[in-house]
Amino acid sequence: MKKLILVYGLLSGFLCSIWMFFSAAISMDQMMDIGMILGFATMILAFSFIFVAIIKFRNNENNGIISFGKAFQIGALISLIASTIYVITWMIEFQFFIPDFFEKYTAACIKKMQESGAPQIEIDKTLKEMQEQGVMYKNNAWYRILATYLEILPVGLLISLIAAFILKRNSSKTEELSTN
Repeated sequence: MKKLILVYGLLSGFLCSIWMFFSAAISMDQMMDIGMILGFATMILAFSFIFVAIIKFRNNENNGIISFGKAFQIGALISLIASTIYVITWMIEFQFFIPDFFEKYTAACIKKMQESGAPQIEIDKTLKEMQEQGVMYKNNAWYRILATYLEILPVGLLISLIAAFILKRNSSKTEELSTN
């Protein structure tokens, strides 16, 4: 089981990290529109390996039986490995390639607010909040790590819950299937 979790965790993490690495070439305006959608779609695709891992474990290593808890455990561990790779990739990318990410992100958010016709007082308030958050993001690696985990880990845990619910199979269901 450990090898299965490690292999699928690494595959999921590398898939998400590859997208993140290449998305740095996209302008921030595009990133806020289509890039975020593609990023989350990539996460969902990468976490589809959770389904594969649970099915493999259930069918090949556990005689066609798996509890919800065991299936969720497999998915959660894969999610944790994938998320850790994603966080490490982001920390390297932020440090060496786009240390001005938060400034660009703030400018793109403000531009979007201006284009949508938001009142200036709301824009000023958002700008002040984002600048304060940006200082913390840039100067506190632990804050940046936590924020990055919060981008990806909940997606993986949600998919783990869904996969565990769909793929759980107790012994009575297995016996029914074999008699039919």
